[in-house]
Formats: sequence, structure tokens, C-alpha cells
Amino acid sequence: MDYKTTLDYLYSQLPMFTRVGASAIKNNLDNTLALCDVLDNPQYKFKSVHIAGTNGKGSTSHMLASILQTAGYKTGLYTSPHLKDFRERIRINGQMISEETVIDFVAKHKEAFESIEPSFFEMTVALAFDDFAVEEVDIAIIEVGLGGRLDSTNVITPLLSVITNIGWDHMNMLGDTLPKIAVEKAGIIKPSIPVIISEKQHEVADVFIQKAEQVNAPITFAEDEWRVEESIDDSPLTIENSSPSSIGHGLWTKNLTATRLAPSTLLPIQADLTGTYQLKNIKGVLCAVDELRRQGFTITDEHIQTALRQVKALTGLHGRWEVLSQSPLTICDTGHNPDGIQEVLKNIASVEYSQLHFVIGMVNDKDITKVLSVLPTDAVYYFCKPDIPRGLEAESLKEQAESFGLKGKTYPSVKKALQAAQSAATSNDLVFAGGSTFVVAEIV
Repeated sequence: MDYKTTLDYLYSQLPMFTRVGASAIKNNLDNTLALCDVLDNPQYKFKSVHIAGTNGKGSTSHMLASILQTAGYKTGLYTSPHLKDFRERIRINGQMISEETVIDFVAKHKEAFESIEPSFFEMTVALAFDDFAVEEVDIAIIEVGLGGRLDSTNVITPLLSVITNIGWDHMNMLGDTLPKIAVEKAGIIKPSIPVIISEKQHEVADVFIQKAEQVNAPITFAEDEWRVEESIDDSPLTIENSSPSSIGHGLWTKNLTATRLAPSTLLPIQADLTGTYQLKNIKGVLCAVDELRRQGFTITDEHIQTALRQVKALTGLHGRWEVLSQSPLTICDTGHNPDGIQEVLKNIASVEYSQLHFVIGMVNDKDITKVLSVLPTDAVYYFCKPDIPRGLEAESLKEQAESFGLKGKTYPSVKKALQAAQSAATSNDLVFAGGSTFVVAEIV
């Protein structure tokens, strides 16, 4: 099979959560373990950091990977979902896995796939672990796909676990209260393995404390170790390279000050991930670096500063408060659940504009009322459907949005909606596109 045929096989033969939803999820790790057994258990052949959370785990994973590769370590990075190219999920030092490696892996193990019948995600995890083992990475950053306890990635024994945030998402699978969701995320906490909680949320903190105590895992809440704030500066947003081609390619940076609380030390940071929510994520990242240092990794403050200034360039990350154009100012973000949208709205509030034009699309298997209820009623909305089977029909989204006072028109595609918004906007307006990772995937 060539690469296209290989991907067609994967997408058509194996259930895929991003396309079909909950039916792709298994309630145990049996398939993953069976696949790993066929591959001679690659998950035990490299060091790793395991990252879970409702929001922030992708940014945290990419920041940590950027720091480690800047420090000279051969660094694997496994994340999901991808935006444009399947190979985005599996990277080493920022470079995507080769098409040939994907082709060879599927061809070699197709018989095992047909016997085990793994999900798309289970197969992808096995591919990542196999590639990291074959390439002999020094360390791999492994992002949980969904939940934690039953996620396919949860067969590793990491050096460190990080949990970023607990919010309302995938309640039909993870639970209908935040503590129930937290229990699933806490499933990555392993016996005697340190765990860092990036954001201390009082409603769920005890869930993590109790699980850590049960398995004798040292637990650290990042806010007890670090404070991260925007620096007082006349122009907190800067562009390192102001050429038109730079816009949207990660060259915007925000000036921050990180303060270690004990002993008190300052670390100035220029971050190219500029969303306000990154302040919470960076605290978790800095705590993770401290723990890795304790475990023998050589990571200097200069490595951290260099890496956080160019996370997008080093790792290929897109879609986190990303500027797509300047006139009109057009920004996208993958935030899609209630907490993620609240963070998006905080960022929108920090921008000066005359009129907000909001391009929005969502998926059809989630309760979207919590999101719609917090969106601003004075924005002009451009309703569209992400081009996936799970996409919510634009007309249905419009009808539900109207019950919350949100006004706008429907469009036949994400790109058509974005074009309409940019055409209608003046030079003083703001165009924002989001509501779903899959909306962002069609425009970055």
C-alpha cells in the first residue's frame, strides 16, 4: 500500500473517535496491551512523561517537548487529534513520523490488526510507542487522548505524570460531575511516580490527593511552587519578525515573569503561546522541569527561555490563540468545552475592537448549551459545520444558538463562513474562529 491507501485503510477499517464518537472508545486496555505484546512491548523501552487534563494538555505537552529538545534530548511527542496531517500525532524533535514508517508499520502488522481489531486510537498509540522505541528517544512526552484511566496511553510507566485541568467535556463517557471526571484523569497516577497538578481546583483537589496517597505518589500543586504573571510592559505583545509571512506562524510573543516561591527567584519568559490560559499551563511545565532536574536531566533556565519563545516553530503546534491575519485581525483557538470557551472569551476581552465576528462550528454528540449560554450576544455569528461525520449541522447550531440570543447566518463550509466574516469586518473589527478543534483544522 502507498501512504494514501494506508491512511484510507486506517480511517475506514478502524473506529475513530474524532469521526464516530463514543463508539470508538473501549472500556479496557486489553487491545493496547495485545498490540504492545505483538510489538515486543515498546512502551517499556523509553522514558516518558504522561500528561492528562480537560484543557491545556496539548499546550503543556508541546512546551515540555520544546524544552527537552532545546536541552539536547532526543524527544518524542505523541498528541491527538491532528489538525491537518495524521503524522502530526507522532513527532521526534519536532519532525513528523515519515510516511514510509507509517506504511511499513501497517503492512507489517495488518494481520495482527485484523485479529485484535483495535480502534484507530489504539493502533496509533502502538505506532507511536514502536517508533519511539526503534528511534531510541531519550524521553517521550505522551498526551492522553481522552480521560486517563482507560486511555490507551495508560500502559506506560512514566518518570512523571502531569494533570492540567478538570472541566466539563465528554461527560457521557467520563462522568456527569467534575469529581467523577477527575477520578478518570487521576487514573494516570502511578505507584511512587510523582504527579504535578497544574491548576488547583478546590472541587477536585481531594480526588488527586487521595489517589496519590493510595499509591504513595508524591503530589505537587503547581501554584504552591510557581507564580506566572504578565510583565508590566507598554507593549506586552511583540512580533519578532514583522514580515507579512510571519503572521500566524508562531512569531507573536508575550512577556511574562515566572517567580519561584521558595527560594524566591525570577525567570523572565517570552512565550509564543500567548493565550491567557497559558499562565496556568506554564506553572505546570516549570514544576515538571524541576522534577525532571531532580531525576538527573540537565535543563538550564536558558533552555526554558529559548524553548518557550519558539514552541510553535520547534514542535509544529497550531491553533492555540493563533493569529491568522492582521487586517482584519483574525484569531482562532481550539478551545471547545465550557472551560475552554471561557478562556477564549477572556482573551477576546483583552483585544480592542469595534465589532466581534464569531465563526463557530461544533460537534453533534455533546451538550453544547453550556457553551452557547456564555457566548456574547452582541457578536455577529457565522454558523458552519466542521467537515467530519460528527459535525453538527449549521442550521441546527443556529437554531440552538438563537435560543440564547445569538444572531447570525449559516454557511456551507468553515472556509465560506470565515471568508464571509473577514469580508464583513472592518479594519477595527475582530474575527474569531472556533467552537471545535475541527473548525480550526480547516483554516490553519
